[in-house]
Amino acid sequence: MPSSMSSSPDSSKAMRHAASVLVLRDGPRGMEVLLMQRPERSDDRSSGAWVFPGGTLDAQDVSLHPLCVGLDDAEASARLEVTDGGLDYYLCAIREAFEEAGLLFAHHAGAPVGGAPLIKVDALEDATLDMLRDAARYGGKGLAHVCETLKLRIAVDRLVYVSHWLTPPGLPKRFDTRFFLAQLPPGQTAAHDGIEAVAHRWIRPAEALETSSGMSFVNVTRKMLQSISHFRSAQACIDYAREQRSIVRIMPRLANGPKGVRPVMPEEAPYAEIGRIDPDGAGHARYALEPDVAVQLSDRVIRVTANNGNVMTGPGTNTYLIAGANGDWAVLDPGPDDAAHVDAVLAAAPGPIRWILVTHTHLDHSPATVHLREATGATVLGRTTAVQDRQDPTFAPDRAPVHGERIELGPDVTLRVVHTPGHASNHLCYLLEQEKLLFTGDHVMQGSTVVINPPDGDMHAYLKSLHALLDEDLEWIAPGHGFLMPSPHDAIRLLIRHRQQREAKVVNALRTLGPAAIATVLASVYDDVPERMHPVAQRSLLAHLRKLVVDGVAVEDGGLWGLAKPSVAN
Repeated sequence: MPSSMSSSPDSSKAMRHAASVLVLRDGPRGMEVLLMQRPERSDDRSSGAWVFPGGTLDAQDVSLHPLCVGLDDAEASARLEVTDGGLDYYLCAIREAFEEAGLLFAHHAGAPVGGAPLIKVDALEDATLDMLRDAARYGGKGLAHVCETLKLRIAVDRLVYVSHWLTPPGLPKRFDTRFFLAQLPPGQTAAHDGIEAVAHRWIRPAEALETSSGMSFVNVTRKMLQSISHFRSAQACIDYAREQRSIVRIMPRLANGPKGVRPVMPEEAPYAEIGRIDPDGAGHARYALEPDVAVQLSDRVIRVTANNGNVMTGPGTNTYLIAGANGDWAVLDPGPDDAAHVDAVLAAAPGPIRWILVTHTHLDHSPATVHLREATGATVLGRTTAVQDRQDPTFAPDRAPVHGERIELGPDVTLRVVHTPGHASNHLCYLLEQEKLLFTGDHVMQGSTVVINPPDGDMHAYLKSLHALLDEDLEWIAPGHGFLMPSPHDAIRLLIRHRQQREAKVVNALRTLGPAAIATVLASVYDDVPERMHPVAQRSLLAHLRKLVVDGVAVEDGGLWGLAKPSVAN
């Protein structure tokens, strides 16, 4: 066992270290990959699935080191970023390809290192072929016996390291697997062993992924097939893999949801939240924001998402419950005027609701305040605005919090008020200081930028508010729409950069078009946005234009927008 593996924070007694090889060849219709079908076994999660040749590391892999050419353990370990034992993974993949598929990555001893032809197994005498098959069978003499008998050396340099996967926490068996690519050795034919693999098939990756193929895959096999499906030739695929300098470890996480338990990939929106609330894979995290389903985010915080998902609200508006002293709770953003949602919030509260806090008074965030206050008698905190367009006219707070105010819900639960105008003039964020968790309402949302809608929306104020948050000590964002977000400062910087890039497009459009109507500017600036979203995008465009006027960059005259003329110094 490589020593670096035993010290990994993701390692445990249940972790099995493994290797697998994607064997490629060029077929009549493009690049093909070798897939092996596992036998049906009641204790195997991948029973009957199609996989690549591979398996767990074995003690015999270490004994194969003296038979290797083209790569030593130090170089292999450096490529895999382990302290030692990296060569074992290469050898495991080669050994498993030999045992399961009858493929032998080896050449005759004494052949020049680098570019030496691999042994052509199909050209061997029948007796030698029989010996190879016997050695490869389950419980056979193994690869070392073959190499010593035929005076062969193992061509480990023919394998290219391409991917590193860990199976999700929470499974009874976990695997830490390295994946390699290799071309089918010339003069060799794959043949399944009938024990570890009951069938084999050469197939184009894209074709394998089609439903019509009838092939079932575990998650990692499907993802690996997707990652190589665009390559036209085996050599192009391998050349690309050789150019990769750093392989990122991928570990899906298990979560429950409308379609049952499934693995969630690191690029998916709920991934970070799942890692925060269910790091051991116990199964209580969710991969979907389901209407009115309560999700425990921490000892202090519960989320209930309203059933108002649409193109503007995404999966729906999040209502948060925050624990106070003596079993009392606060509700942040009660949500839209929806009796079922109010009932769900009341049901999710473990104790009496004593406070209602509102980030802003848009129609998806505050209208439920009326019914929730009637049901609980809670004190309402929030700000109003003189602008009536798209605002909640029913919102009547008991008190308007001030910027910097610290609301003590309990001895270990403090919400600090952060005034963040921009999306709305009355917009507030609330920082749960003990968790460095910022409830952002619509100031920061997951997966999209917010609409800045004048006159209440102000692009100048929005960017200033974003920059101010960069000075806060934050670890997580709890947005009004979406899952918990990690790395808040990165998310905020991304929003700032997006707005700056959009503003640059506005300036370029004004320079190119000259004085133009806003609809004309819109078509140029938001050419990357579907036309059905242009009416919404025009609101943010107007906010950008008004900011540029304040900055002295743009002017508006009779409904036409253009660049301001440079001032001439006296």
